[in-house]
Amino acid sequence: MSTIATPNPHASADEVEAAWSDTKLAQVLYHDWEAQTYDEKWSISFDERCISYARERFVAVAGEGDWPYGRSLEIGAGTGFFTLNLMLAGVVDKGTVTDISPGMVQVAQRNAEGLGLSLDGQAADAEELPYPDESFDLVIGHAVIHHIPDVEKAFREMLRVLRPGGRIVICGEPTTRGDFVARRLSRLTWWAATRATRLGPLRDWARPAEELDESSRAAALEAVVDLHTFEPADLERLVLRAGGVDVRTQTEELTASWFGWPVRTFEAAVPEDKLGPRWRMFAYRSWVRLSALDKALAPVV
Repeated sequence: MSTIATPNPHASADEVEAAWSDTKLAQVLYHDWEAQTYDEKWSISFDERCISYARERFVAVAGEGDWPYGRSLEIGAGTGFFTLNLMLAGVVDKGTVTDISPGMVQVAQRNAEGLGLSLDGQAADAEELPYPDESFDLVIGHAVIHHIPDVEKAFREMLRVLRPGGRIVICGEPTTRGDFVARRLSRLTWWAATRATRLGPLRDWARPAEELDESSRAAALEAVVDLHTFEPADLERLVLRAGGVDVRTQTEELTASWFGWPVRTFEAAVPEDKLGPRWRMFAYRSWVRLSALDKALAPVV
């Protein structure tokens, strides 16, 4: 199966205006808009760095048993980060991806082709999955359910397409308290970086005004596409209402998230050629150290 609608990376002013009152339109426009540069923006790769990250996120929730899963479906797959890295890690055998954004599905399949992997995909709404009952051994998502208007309905759909005894694994979702801090750190970083680079000695670090305007325009739609944060216990109860069994949540990435959001924001605020491999290694190693700290804090926080 390989069905992709036409992406729309250049939304008109009228479409953007309409998106403010139509969250699903906003999801499509925003993610089509971001698709071609999304991997760069979020430092996504398909090497040991991101393979390890994806594997560790999966293991933190679901353990290491039952590998490889035969047929996996990812909702809100974006550019294929989670599915493709789990395939490379040996967790998933055959991957299928969906996203409400045709542009994201297109890039995911292009990434798969570059890796020599076979990947089914189509644009689809997580609240109305276009697959028969009991089609998949595993349903996954990464940083997706906070975008979905009716989260309980989406979980009912995931459970419908899951075979008996199968598993749903969702990672990378914002907790209410953690997101409160991370978002404010990100906004402060953007404010400081865009103003500091107007000063004489730092003007070479300033991105062109039209690029900053484009980033700000895209970022404005984030207010429409980022719909939820979650209290872990509340999310567990929601999935149980949807029909899930043996449901549990695992929180992590406290200080690593507080570090990661400002880092990604800074990277978006300055020209890419100013940040070389030494910066990338600093960011990655710092995240690794803070992730280790978060694991140590997990029994207490």
